[in-house]
Amino acid sequence: MSALPKPPPAGFDRPAAALPVVIHAADGYPLGGFVWRGIDVGARTRPVVIINAATSVKCRYYFRFAQYLHDNGMDVIAYDYRGIGESRPDRLRGFQASWTDWGARDCEAVLGYAAAMWPGRAIHLVGHSFGGWAPALAASCSRIDRMVTVGAQFAYWRDYDAAVRWRMAAKWHLAMPLLARACGYFPGRRLGWLEDTPTGVALDWSAPTPRYEDRPSARRTFGGGPLPAATARAAILAISLTDDPFGTVAAIERTLGYFTHSTRTHLRIAPEDIGRTAVGHFAFFHGDFQDLLWPLALEWLGGASVPHPAARRADSA
Repeated sequence: MSALPKPPPAGFDRPAAALPVVIHAADGYPLGGFVWRGIDVGARTRPVVIINAATSVKCRYYFRFAQYLHDNGMDVIAYDYRGIGESRPDRLRGFQASWTDWGARDCEAVLGYAAAMWPGRAIHLVGHSFGGWAPALAASCSRIDRMVTVGAQFAYWRDYDAAVRWRMAAKWHLAMPLLARACGYFPGRRLGWLEDTPTGVALDWSAPTPRYEDRPSARRTFGGGPLPAATARAAILAISLTDDPFGTVAAIERTLGYFTHSTRTHLRIAPEDIGRTAVGHFAFFHGDFQDLLWPLALEWLGGASVPHPAARRADSA
């Protein structure tokens, strides 16, 4: 049974800070996270937005963005996958968790929590990097009305930017799995690469397969069969940045290809188009881009269908 956060005091339309919450996955694992919740009375049309983090990035990284969405009329859930941040066990060495667990169990649990806590509300999702792929693995992904993804992909090495492909392949597909096997987890914090990461996640990431169904944990969970993504009906805005070596057109389109029954719009944004020299894979969620890029997500989640002026469709780039 998931622990529900207490509502804010009377007279406040939002909490002064995020409210901690624990959501239990179907296998009993406790997922730590935070909720930004407004008063329910008279707000039945207020949507709920789930924020899915990138691989081994703490949900706290997205706090300012979550507060921005909340300040603009949305209730928000940000959480950590098992093994990370608020959901990290006392001992990570040998801890069993995979990318598929993060989607099929953890994202699935948060979707169920949102539906139970806010019955009848529209459920939206913002996913960064792997976080935009995780819903493809969740059985309840059909609950999602609208999605915004930023640099969403599942790390097929041939999709990396050609200029840095071999360097990235050596780092993420050779060094990472070797270290994970040797240490019993990937010591990303010590290296300054990521948060410390469960071995199963590292092995899924590093697998050299263009089909996610062939990743180690996906074979165990789905047996090579179709993924839940085919049942999704969300309107998806997939944002990619021209200076993101992970989120190339090929990588984004590979991910979108699984959402066969969703309306899909892929937008490419060049940093120079918004007066910046770089955005890359992570900076979209930095506060510096609140006025430049965050309205793009806000407008889409609010029902807009017209691309932001600073962006262009991938097929016309």
